[in-house]
Amino acid sequence: MTAQVPKDKTIDNTLAIFKDGYNFIPKRVQNHHLDVYETRVLGEKVALLSGVEGAKLFYDTNRMDRKNALPKRVLKTLFGENGIQTKDGEAHAHRKLLFMSLMTQESIQELYEITTQNWARFTKKWNRMKKVNLYDESRELLCRTACEWAGIPLEEKEVQKRTRDLSNLIDGFSAIGPKHLESRRARKRSEAWIEKLIVKVREDQLEAEKDKALYEMAKHKDLDGQPLDARIAAVEVLNVIRPLVAISKFIAFGSVALHEHPQIQKQVALDEEYLFMFTQEVRRFYPFVPFLGARANQDFTWQQYNFKKGQLVLLDVYGINHDPKIWEDPNEFNPDRFVDWKGGLFDLIPQGGGGYYHGHRCPGEWPTIEVLQASFRYMTKHLGYTVPKQDYSYSLKKIPSLPKSGFVISQVHFKS
Repeated sequence: MTAQVPKDKTIDNTLAIFKDGYNFIPKRVQNHHLDVYETRVLGEKVALLSGVEGAKLFYDTNRMDRKNALPKRVLKTLFGENGIQTKDGEAHAHRKLLFMSLMTQESIQELYEITTQNWARFTKKWNRMKKVNLYDESRELLCRTACEWAGIPLEEKEVQKRTRDLSNLIDGFSAIGPKHLESRRARKRSEAWIEKLIVKVREDQLEAEKDKALYEMAKHKDLDGQPLDARIAAVEVLNVIRPLVAISKFIAFGSVALHEHPQIQKQVALDEEYLFMFTQEVRRFYPFVPFLGARANQDFTWQQYNFKKGQLVLLDVYGINHDPKIWEDPNEFNPDRFVDWKGGLFDLIPQGGGGYYHGHRCPGEWPTIEVLQASFRYMTKHLGYTVPKQDYSYSLKKIPSLPKSGFVISQVHFKS
């Protein structure tokens, strides 16, 4: 007897994505024995994948491609067109090496130091403020951090504008109406800004630091031996700095975790290993990426399901991070679950799974972890504050999600 592959009985489930949010795939797949489920989105037959085996299939480059997998509305807001997320095969591997060349131990350590220095500067400013919205402030903090780390000159008068635009790339990709249109406008402004810098570097009108993103993207040559189109180079620079601004959401969520679990604050401040476990649990527990897309590049059968060449496939990122078959008590916040964790490539996938160099795993994961560790270490060791009454709950129906208050603190001071 073979298990029948479950599928939605309704004609189309596009609206269900907005209704169910992060639970769109988990509520369909996790109630069944198989890791695949069929539905229809925008009139197209879609295979939903979950579980470790589903993740392994999704990142099997012999059977899955990224080309044409991302909707135009996502490319025109969050990712940009013709960036690394749309590449496959040799083109992807070559471009991926460019990104990974930026992730040296020295570079990651520099990012940690820049982040810590900015927390100290911002604490001085917050000390003069009655109340601080940590999410709003951390976006600017991380915009400054990302630009400095990437070698991007950032004038003081443009900081708020660039912070706002980078945030809108993230917040508007799944929105409908004016918010989405503003996200598209932010994408155009951001690409034009970086493209001008790329051109100036190439024409020796701007001195850029070697081994930093701006310089390396400007000088990079693709497989054909030609420099990247200046606009595509700008897209890739933004693919370095945008994710760092995006993790302001993790900082807000992590602040909620520290507030709700005060007994762990000292461990986060003083224990390097526990700091790492706390950071990983923040990334696992709280909503960030809901799902990712690919397309089958051939006909094949997997778990009794017949995939068709060109078929859209969605991977259940949030659901895998909360899968009871993978994680014990997945809906409880517990950093200790990582004490004996072996670092699997397909179980903890808040920013995607698979390998770094030859797969599609996000190269920004290492900088994300470093920035979060620097931030949580600083918050618990050096930042004193009180938490006024507020609503820091969050909705799984909203993509991307965020604590409703953004997490507000007051009476900010340096710990003695």
